[in-house]
Amino acid sequence: MGLSALVLGGSLALDVAVGEPPRRLHPVAWFGRLVGRVDRPWGRPGIVGSVAAAVLPVAVGLVVGSVVLAAGQVDPLAGALVGAVALFVSTSLRRLLDRVRDVVTATGEDIELAREQLRALAGRDATHLSAGEIRSAAVESLAENLADGLVAPLLYYAVFAAGAAATGAGPVLAIAAGCGGAAWVKGVNTLDSMLGYHTKPTGKGPARLDDAVMWLPARVSAVLLAVVLARPGALVAARRWQGRLASPNSGWPMGTLAAGLAVRLEKPGHYVLNAEQELPDTAVTTVAVRRVAVTGLLAYALAGVVAWY
Repeated sequence: MGLSALVLGGSLALDVAVGEPPRRLHPVAWFGRLVGRVDRPWGRPGIVGSVAAAVLPVAVGLVVGSVVLAAGQVDPLAGALVGAVALFVSTSLRRLLDRVRDVVTATGEDIELAREQLRALAGRDATHLSAGEIRSAAVESLAENLADGLVAPLLYYAVFAAGAAATGAGPVLAIAAGCGGAAWVKGVNTLDSMLGYHTKPTGKGPARLDDAVMWLPARVSAVLLAVVLARPGALVAARRWQGRLASPNSGWPMGTLAAGLAVRLEKPGHYVLNAEQELPDTAVTTVAVRRVAVTGLLAYALAGVVAWY
């Protein structure tokens, strides 16, 4: 528990202090450049995409786990510190919160700037979106990225670490396994974000793997949001709205946040959640940012409990 607490606490401290490494130094950006080489014409694009989804995230997980293990064999504290850095680059909370705040502020000052800033959060054409629709997209991204960018790597860190410990592995090997698990799921998410579209010939395999891997984190995120919002009934609403989205997972945290805040979330031409409510205003969106920040801290605490157990 001691080393795992250092890994989790160190990761959170780095996120608060740094937010995110510069892109040129970010391992996820390096991985993205590798994935970019898959995104080109192939004779059998479906097979190439499926092989990439199966191999690349596993390779990243093995590399990260091996580096943490090697450091831990020199000194357990060194292993925990390296593990904290590895988990930090696999997660993201502060950057998400900052970007949403920037978009929300811009909706009241410069609508064109808000549309431009939204492109860093949501993969949609913002050219003709109103201020309310921009804030809706920001809240949707807030919920979805909470699951993808924080809860998923923390959960898989905890599950892999606890699984290794259950086999009798020592604490150094346990945190190495946990960091490898977090890096693996980050690789899966990155592949899906870059390739997992109907327009991408190589996208089917990455998208399906991401759907499977994110099944549990999406639902855990929804439960954590319902707890923080003190609205357990929001989970019932989220379940009722599931069929309105193409994704089998993203509707859980999005729907829970929509119901818990009593706002409408809408992607024009695609879906509407909580249609009887109004689009979020600046005040409600600010509350959403604060609640997601608290949910992120709760996710860290939950990961610590799972890893200890």
